[in-house]
Amino acid sequence: MTSMAAESVSTILVSCKQTRFHIESPNYRELDIEGLNITVTSGGEGGKSKGKGKSKVSEGTEILNNAKLRLKAGSRYALMGKNGSGKSTLLRAIAEKLIPGIPEKTRVSILQQTNASDSNSDHVLLDASSAAGDGPAVLEDVVDKATAKSELEQDINSLADGVNSPDPFGALRALRKLRHEQMQKRLFVLDKDARLRSGARGLQARKALAEFEKTVAESVALTEQQEDGITPETLETETQEAVDLLAELHLQVEPSRLADIESRAKKILAGLGFTEAYLNRPAHSLSGGWRMRSALATALLQETDILILDEPTNFLDLLGIIWLQRHLESLPDTVPSPPTLILVSHDRDFATSCCTDLLLLKDKDLTYFHGDLATYEAAQSERRQYLTKMKDAQDKQKAHIQQTIQQNMAQGRKADDQNKIRQAKSRQKKLDDRWGLQTSAKGTRFKLNRDMAGFHATARSEIDIPAEERGVNIALPSPGELRFPGALLTLENVSFRYPPPKGTKNPSAPTITDINLSIGMGDRIGILGLNGAGKSTLIRLLVESSRPSTGTLTKHPRLKLGYYSQHAVEGLQTLARAHDPATTGTPDLTALGLLMKEVEGELDEGEVRGMLGSLGLPGRLASDVPILKLSGGQLVRCELARILWKRPHCLVLDEVTTHLDYETVTALREALRDWEGAVVLVSHDRWFMRGAVEGSRDDEGSEGDESEGEEEEGGLRRRIVYRLRAGKLAVLQGGVQEFEDGMEKRVKKLLGD
Repeated sequence: MTSMAAESVSTILVSCKQTRFHIESPNYRELDIEGLNITVTSGGEGGKSKGKGKSKVSEGTEILNNAKLRLKAGSRYALMGKNGSGKSTLLRAIAEKLIPGIPEKTRVSILQQTNASDSNSDHVLLDASSAAGDGPAVLEDVVDKATAKSELEQDINSLADGVNSPDPFGALRALRKLRHEQMQKRLFVLDKDARLRSGARGLQARKALAEFEKTVAESVALTEQQEDGITPETLETETQEAVDLLAELHLQVEPSRLADIESRAKKILAGLGFTEAYLNRPAHSLSGGWRMRSALATALLQETDILILDEPTNFLDLLGIIWLQRHLESLPDTVPSPPTLILVSHDRDFATSCCTDLLLLKDKDLTYFHGDLATYEAAQSERRQYLTKMKDAQDKQKAHIQQTIQQNMAQGRKADDQNKIRQAKSRQKKLDDRWGLQTSAKGTRFKLNRDMAGFHATARSEIDIPAEERGVNIALPSPGELRFPGALLTLENVSFRYPPPKGTKNPSAPTITDINLSIGMGDRIGILGLNGAGKSTLIRLLVESSRPSTGTLTKHPRLKLGYYSQHAVEGLQTLARAHDPATTGTPDLTALGLLMKEVEGELDEGEVRGMLGSLGLPGRLASDVPILKLSGGQLVRCELARILWKRPHCLVLDEVTTHLDYETVTALREALRDWEGAVVLVSHDRWFMRGAVEGSRDDEGSEGDESEGEEEEGGLRRRIVYRLRAGKLAVLQGGVQEFEDGMEKRVKKLLGD
């Protein structure tokens, strides 16, 4: 079974095994698909092929090879995988039902951060980056998209015009037109079904398509039928059918039902940070971040079987993250048939709290684990140690038995004892064929007929010790010498207010007020606050993108500052588009090409490649893949390389974990914790903040090394977490946990607990 979806730049090819169960007994909230293969080819023609007949293999990037996609109804899965491993491709293949075996009636909703084609798919694609046009207010827009209210009202108006028309044939014609439009939608489904199936079921699907095409042709004839050809009995019957259908549609948009949906929509939007004023704003006037929240609200409001959320915490502050966390956790208790959830998130605390299972995309395969990431990592480590000990013990035992066999063989030949020789050969055969695992995958004693059915070269598998995960290892370069001591950055009584809007003289309220902050070498400064508290304004002052309205900013004369903006990914993409070969006549801009231009001879190509490789952009990925084709996480790595090659003394990082996979987030957390330079970190990722700023070395919370000051080699290192609220900066004595506890209390009020 194969299917294909084409985009302007790539094609997704999907094939899998399929059983009759998938077609005849579907459970719309679960999937069980064997032999799943997904390949992405460049261009829209499916790529080139090698071989003949069934052995054809499309060239391209292979995402999955003979994998098993198994989703249990109502479970919540955290999809984990390295940047560029194909997580977004897999999610799109599920959402667009490119995978044979996903029933057409399955309702799939997907919230994603990147543009995707939605030309002919019937899933609900909620693309937060798409431009919004003119439309209704936010609340009305969310309810409309979640309930298809506009489409229903259009059908009602069409039927009502026919039923209330003085023309006696008005109701009949309106009914036939509506039925024909529904048939066109059904025709698309049958056509897709016929293309996806093969063999006997494919033949049956094509026959069904051919028969339905005849029905559609008859429908066309009915819509064009002249009045004198319609019998009075037909007119009476279809007029009554039109009246009955109109009543049924009215029930679906009944005010009481819509009022309930609108009430739930208000609660969801409030949890995501929308105030009453924002609810009444035109939907098209929202910024990108608020459009993403609106799309997320739509996904949470609508009825669906499979809910896919790709980085839903982007643009959410901690209050919104905790609210979403509690909302997803409560679905089994508040919804009769909760959807099956697939979640992609770089926020480790959020993913751990929301999800019951892990779905790991690794080595072109899917692995499942019931539990959270910390438990999975511990289980993998324990199994590796157990198998290592077992293999060492068996190797010693095997060496001893091998030595005994050789001695018996030598003695038998010397004494010409054929029985001893046969006995030695028999033991050798058993050693060769039946040596290996002594326990099954379930931990029971190994039995050949149960645990290794079928023909095999040997009766048991060798003990295969999983290779220890070589996690990402980020080595931050040591800062350059300052030559003389002193604070790196100092803010004294700094305030900032934006200039008044054009046409007004009244000054705007200050965004930040009386900020006093000193940053020394080795300091770890964390800044927490809700959206709109002034964090971005404070960061712009620190990096001198803005000047204080009052107060002074002092910096060390030899300071090198490395600044990662929360809009860095978009900035890189804009930079790459400016080098479009179609307009500039130059080759595509790659990560290596960009860095080589910027270092201007201070580093050679080997050093630049080494830095890019250490950040996860090795070899041809750095030199051959255009920046515009890199994933979000790979773009973050490229931007970090642009910052780090200068060997800064202070890193100012604004939401640096967005788009990164959990392995890279972990590596960056470890690297920042003990780096010699200073770090100013703005992040809503609690786990990341605890490690990088507070110095926590465990996954249990904020207990660990954190303190306002700690003795380090070479002097005193300060670890301080600040809260920025209403433009004022205050130290959180309880650190990240104090801020989280405050947000938990506010979420309980929002949920009415």
